Amino acid sequence: MQYISDIDRIIINALREDIPSGDITTDNIIDETSQSEAVLISKDEGVIAGLDVAKKVFLMLDDQVVFEKMVEDGQTVKRGDIIAKIKGNTRALLKGERTALNLLQRLSGIATKTRQLADKIKDLPAKLVDTRKTTPGLRVLEKYAVRVGGGYNHRFCLSDGVLIKDNHIKAAGGIKQAVQLVREKIPHTMKIEVETETIEQVLEALEAKADIIMLDNMSLDEMKKAVKIIDGRAVTEASGNVNADTIYDIACTGVDIISVGGLTHSVKAFDISMKFS
Repeated sequence: MQYISDIDRIIINALREDIPSGDITTDNIIDETSQSEAVLISKDEGVIAGLDVAKKVFLMLDDQVVFEKMVEDGQTVKRGDIIAKIKGNTRALLKGERTALNLLQRLSGIATKTRQLADKIKDLPAKLVDTRKTTPGLRVLEKYAVRVGGGYNHRFCLSDGVLIKDNHIKAAGGIKQAVQLVREKIPHTMKIEVETETIEQVLEALEAKADIIMLDNMSLDEMKKAVKIIDGRAVTEASGNVNADTIYDIACTGVDIISVGGLTHSVKAFDISMKFS
C-alpha cells in the first residue's frame, strides 16, 4: 500500500476542491504542451512559511516543474521581494496557483504573527505556544508555521495529553475528582494539566498534584499571586486575552508558558502573488 502523508492528503483534497473536473478556463485557452515561467512575489512584510508545501502543489500537477526557492522558511521578506521562481507546464502553473498561494499565504501569516509576539518576550523565560484552535484539516501545517515563527507547539490533538478544562471539572464534580479519575487510567509517564480560573481552583489543582496549571483569563495581579502560590510545584500556563499589547506584562508575571489561540484562529493572510514572466 502506498503511504500518503498528512501534507499530501491536505494538498490532494485542496486540489480536488478547486479542480473537481478540470479547469474550464485554462483547458480551453492553453495548449497542453505550453511551457511558462513565473515568480512568487511578496506584497507584504513578514516571515515566510510553507514554500515546500507550495512547491509540492505544483509537482503534483506536473512532476517536471522546477521550483526554485529564493528564500527559506523563517526568513523575513519585504514588499516586492521575489520568494520563488517556477518553470513548467503552463496549465499546471495556472491550475496550482490558487491552492499554492492559499496555503503559502495562510502559513506565512501565522509565522509572521508568531514572530511578532515571540519577539516581544524574547528576553524573558516564558515560552509562546499555540493551541488546538486551528483550521480543520490544516493543523499539521499551521503548527509547523508557528514553529517557523519562533513559537512552540501545545498538544496536537486530544490524544496527546491530559488537559482538564472547565467542562470536565463540572462534569466530574470538581478538580480533585477529575484528576483522580484520569490518573488512575493514564500511563505514569503522562502529565496532567488543569485549567483554573480562580485562586481557589489553583489551590485545588495543587492539592491534586497537577503537573501543569493553566491560569485562564486571570488578571495580572491574580496571575502574579498564583505563580507565587504555585512556587515551582507545577508548570504555569497563562491563557486568554493575550495580544501584542498584553503579552509582555503577562510574561513578567513569571508564568512558564503563554498559550495564544490567535496565532492560528484569527490570522491575516500574508499577501503573495504569482506573476508570469
